[in-house]
Amino acid sequence: MIFEVRKECKMEREIYEKMLKWKNDPYRKPLIIYGARQVGKSYIVKEFGEKEFEGFVELNCDQDERIAGIFDHGFRTDRLISDIEIVSGQKILSGKTLIFIDEIQEVPKALSALKYFCEDAPEYHIIAAGSLLGLAIHEGASFPVGKVDELSLYPMTFPEFVKARLGSEAYERLTKAPLEDMESLTMLFTEALQEYFFTGGMPEAVQAFIDGREMNRVRDIQKKILADYSLDISKHAKPEILGRIHQVWNSIPQQLAKSNKKFVYGDIQKGARAANFKPAIQWLMDAGIIHKISRVRKAGIPLKYYEDFSGFKLFLLDHGLMGAMVDASISEILLGKNVFEEYKGTFTEQYVVEQLICYVNGGIYYYDSESSKLELDFLIQEENILIPIEVKAAENLRSKSLSQFYKEHRGSRPIRLSMSAYRQQDWLTNIPLFAACRISEIHGDVPA
Repeated sequence: MIFEVRKECKMEREIYEKMLKWKNDPYRKPLIIYGARQVGKSYIVKEFGEKEFEGFVELNCDQDERIAGIFDHGFRTDRLISDIEIVSGQKILSGKTLIFIDEIQEVPKALSALKYFCEDAPEYHIIAAGSLLGLAIHEGASFPVGKVDELSLYPMTFPEFVKARLGSEAYERLTKAPLEDMESLTMLFTEALQEYFFTGGMPEAVQAFIDGREMNRVRDIQKKILADYSLDISKHAKPEILGRIHQVWNSIPQQLAKSNKKFVYGDIQKGARAANFKPAIQWLMDAGIIHKISRVRKAGIPLKYYEDFSGFKLFLLDHGLMGAMVDASISEILLGKNVFEEYKGTFTEQYVVEQLICYVNGGIYYYDSESSKLELDFLIQEENILIPIEVKAAENLRSKSLSQFYKEHRGSRPIRLSMSAYRQQDWLTNIPLFAACRISEIHGDVPA
């Protein structure tokens, strides 16, 4: 089967279905959408408002100084609605108008007001979003605990990229077809994955690639996003940790280039101590632009009980941004025969992290046992089953670590992600890298 490659596309995101479910939920609360800058929050909310509601009102707290005044005089919801109508120039009808409060962290009282909309005026549909909302909450902004629904938006996943690049039918095959029936599409999806390794998942970069395949323009967009992130750090970070935040941020690609990818403070600068850099790491996590994967020393259920905070790996938000950050060769990524092996598999493991975060329920860890000296790239839990995961960027399919883990934990379901086709062995499931989104499906039928 051949899919037509799109010359232009519209960014369709999987979060849209979750937003529809929220809209139709009779017990819904105001919705907060988390996500780093430029992952597409405003775009998807505007599209949702225009498609699913008769009216759409947008309040941008970062651009309109009048908005702060709306929330300065108490939280009586009928007055708030009246003031929003005056500022926006639009009539707000319950059940028919979507109110979108963007960059809500800039007006903390607007965040507090969500509690009163939940309690006193649940008939209104309200969505709030903010690029640095996590940072504002961590620094003390009042948060309406228990009074809001929450969703997270990340850069486009590989299935979302496939939908934009190859269309809905290819997306359906990738996400829903039996894995054993996907071998005929290996070349197609592998080529798309190679393109995705270059573009990453930032919507503007993907759009530019699909619209015109202007590679330098895509890289310029990625560089601009990185520059914007650096500006955010300089603008919002406290002076006492500003330099350390930049040091941590700039060190991540080099940390991931190591064979074990474990984050080591001493690799930032000689003599660096955890106490000095932990606040910087937390800042980057709150800003949503890095992911922290903690270590577990013991494989027990629930895994959270065995989390070891002294050992962790840090990954960037998006592998496309990492490529721009290290000036990875565009031609090598798009045309190189060994792109999935290059840079010691750094891009491949970064890609897997991004897919796991979007498609796996629960925590994501890596395994490093002191007793057996056994290391595994990732360890997750689906229901009461442990799933150890090994990432193979090359065709080398030896899996000594997985084999040893299975011998010690017979009820586990080992998975190897590689460039090889799907196959089920006695104790091991091999999943092609392009189908990493399907990992959570492989937890039934555990061998004895």
